[in-house]
This record gives sequence, structure tokens and C-alpha cells, in this order.
Amino acid sequence: MKKLFLPSLFILAFSINVIAQDSAWTKILDDSLKATGVAGRITGTFKATQIINTPTIEAPGKYGLNFLIMHRFGRLNEGGYALFGLDNAVIRFGLDYGINDRFSIGIGRSSLDKTYDASFKWKLLRQTENKMPVSVSLYELLTRTTLKYDDKPFFTGKYRNAYESALLIARKFSPKFSFQVTPIWLHYNLVASPQDDNDVIAIGLGGRMKLSKRISLNAEYNLLPTDPVTSTEIFHSLSFGIDIETGGHVFQLIFSNSDGMIGPYYLGKTYGNWADGDIFFGFNISRAFHLKK
Repeated sequence: MKKLFLPSLFILAFSINVIAQDSAWTKILDDSLKATGVAGRITGTFKATQIINTPTIEAPGKYGLNFLIMHRFGRLNEGGYALFGLDNAVIRFGLDYGINDRFSIGIGRSSLDKTYDASFKWKLLRQTENKMPVSVSLYELLTRTTLKYDDKPFFTGKYRNAYESALLIARKFSPKFSFQVTPIWLHYNLVASPQDDNDVIAIGLGGRMKLSKRISLNAEYNLLPTDPVTSTEIFHSLSFGIDIETGGHVFQLIFSNSDGMIGPYYLGKTYGNWADGDIFFGFNISRAFHLKK
């Protein structure tokens, strides 16, 4: 497996979330480093539930519903015949709902391998001005592929499942800069060969730099400290994004070497190499609603 090395990881990306004005997400979108009146709590560490692919510590507030569209075109190196990847696409739809201000649940569906996913996010710690230096959330994800394989009758039931468990550790250093470290464990119930590892350990690094009131720059780098044994060559996932708020919605324009948008894919199944031009252009669009006053 080849690795991507970054001399320094100031990972940044444009990230602004689209919100209904009466949304509970005002807690997330408060972009000051001032006390909120609740034990000096720091808010607005990130502006979205994803840095790019990686989940952030943020989640919808109580009764908040977030609708997310994630879209990746084909590789840029496919050339003019495929309109530099625009002829091809992978898409994911997701819904996240806040049970309360600390606990949210989510569901999603990706066109890649016709994969369904279910998740929850639990805020364990929240950064404050004086006492708590970081925010910490627990993230758990279950995925299940439903693509039919006529030549693989054994590929049924539990063999279609994969799991992700992650600890999201983030700090808002200033009103303009936030950074997150994410230790991750993945488990695949079925792998490509008996020699492949079912369990994969990864570490995600991601950050946000605010450039203006409506624009920010995000980036993330997901590395595998110990190379897993795989029958196919995989690469570390490296992604950059620009978020632009357009009024009712926020568009996050993305460049990545991963076409998968959930953990078992962008962490353990990134086959694109930036050096070879295996770059996927795409976008995320999110909209948040508040279901109760």
C-alpha cells in the first residue's frame, strides 16, 4: 500500500451549512469563541456534520433534522471522452436527527455497492473556555451492501456488513481555526481473500479554516498507521473542500482520491492515487430543519 505523506497537516476546507433560520442548529452555527451562557461552552467548532467525508463532533440539536447529499463524479484522469469524470457519479443521501442535544441518529444510502448505513453520534464532552480543552463525540456506524452478485451465492447475510467505531476529538483554537483527530476501528465481516485483514485501524486528521463570513476551507487526511494486509493496493484518503454559503443552502466543493463517502469505503477502500490523477471532484449539500419549536 502506498502512502501519502504531508509535511504539515493544516487541513482546511470551505464549509458552511445550510440552515432553516429557526433551526436548533443555531448552536452549531454560532461562530464565536465566547461563552454561550452554559458553563462557558464553545460552539461552532465545525459548520457541518462532515469535515468532508469524516464525521465531525457536530450533530443536529434536539428535534433537529439534517438532510445531506454527498456526490462524487468520476476520476479527472478519465479525460475529455468522459468529460473528466463528469459522465460518472456516486451519490449518497443521509438523514440525521437529534434525539436531544447530546445524542443523534442517522441513516443513509449510497449508490456505491447499493449500500445502506445506520449510525449514532453521542457527545461525551464539550469544550468550554476554562475547564474542558476539547470536545469529544463517540460515533458508531453499521453498513450493509445490497448489490446483487449472481456469481457469489455465498455473499449473503452477515457477510454484507461492515462496522466503524470512532472517537471524534476536536478543539476550536480560535474563531477561525478548528482541528479534529479521529482514532477509528473498522471491521469487515467479509474481505476479498483469506489473507486480507478483517480489522483495520485508522487515524483521521481534519481541520477548518474560516476565510470570510460565508466561506471556509476544510481538509482531511485519513492514514493507516499499520498497513493492513490487502489483496489490492489501497491509498490513504486525502481530501480538500471549499464551502460557499448561497443563502438557503451551503455547497461544499470537494477534491478527493476517494469516491466512497462512508468509513468502510474511504478508509479501507481508497484505490485512487493523487499522483496518478485519480482525483474525484464532487460536492456535499446539507440543509437543516427544526421539527419542533
